[in-house]
Amino acid sequence: MTTDEQLYSLALTRIPGLGLTGAFRLVSSLGSAARVFEYRKELSQRVPGVSKKISAALDNPEAFRHAEQELIFCEKNHIRCLTLNDKDYPSRLRECDDAPLALFYRGNADLNALHVISMVGTRHATPYGQDICTRFLTDLSILCPDALVVSGLAYGIDIHAHRAALQNQFKTVGVLAHGLDRIYPAEHRKTAVNMLKQGGLLTEFTSGTNPDRQNFVKRNRIVAGMSDATIVIESAAKGGALITAELAGSYHRDCFAFPGRWNDEYSIGCNNLIKRNQAMLITSAEDLVTAMGWESKLQPPKTIQRELFPELSEEEAAIVNLLQNIPDGIQINTLVVETNIPVHKMSALLFELEMKGMIRALAGGIYRLIR
Repeated sequence: MTTDEQLYSLALTRIPGLGLTGAFRLVSSLGSAARVFEYRKELSQRVPGVSKKISAALDNPEAFRHAEQELIFCEKNHIRCLTLNDKDYPSRLRECDDAPLALFYRGNADLNALHVISMVGTRHATPYGQDICTRFLTDLSILCPDALVVSGLAYGIDIHAHRAALQNQFKTVGVLAHGLDRIYPAEHRKTAVNMLKQGGLLTEFTSGTNPDRQNFVKRNRIVAGMSDATIVIESAAKGGALITAELAGSYHRDCFAFPGRWNDEYSIGCNNLIKRNQAMLITSAEDLVTAMGWESKLQPPKTIQRELFPELSEEEAAIVNLLQNIPDGIQINTLVVETNIPVHKMSALLFELEMKGMIRALAGGIYRLIR
């Protein structure tokens, strides 16, 4: 991605009155942040509903000054600035209408890994929750060793998930509620350093941003949006983990929860998610892998004669080629990542293939080729 697009994207985040969804809509409509500024005097004609007030607000030298300073900081500290059109930007997150225009990233993990899970929970993790983190990731390392584990580097379940991931050779990414000029909480610095070698640190916040309360809520949408599935380990009746679970649902992502005893304070939230059908109950890594259809990756592929399907578009053929090697089907988010087809377009293509009698939709957003 060019430095110009980075500059324009960062400047756009500092335009007053625009907001996350407004900025995302402008970039999505015009194709880039650079074009938003290029066509700022005629935005109302090009993007319905955009007021002249927004067009005027784009004439903002101060926003560009801050953007330039941040890019200098990134260069000095070996931080990557990923914009929406960057191939390394998390493709799952890009499909969310409140996705950040730019992300700051240090690390070596592929943010578009084939399998991405987020593990979240209370900051007051009990021995029960800590044990779940360890056992779950130990077992998952056998069943799905290529998974990327995402959490928030916070106290409690977050940090236990990161540490268990490191111990089991998973790459793990911490999504921060502040800039990359600090680590909060400071007690987790050693783990964060290890994650830079085996995962990474990711944030939408510029340097100098404090870890204020509202930033943690904003951070949660990235945790949910960049993952195939969100797993809630422990949660009280209220808490950030439940917000993340709700966001995952709003993004049409799968959500899972480990149950606990009915009177345990930090199991109430998980039990309620399950009771309200907001999360699927799981008790093991095998439950997750089965529900997501990931176990098929471990099975030998079977071939299908391609000449049986002569009337396919190029994109339909790409989907069929993937499905023919996976007998038990593939989850829609995995199809999006593997084919680089946007999720809204993927849904339409899958519907067409269903109508042609070539694929079948299964539970959990999984699609399988009809043989």
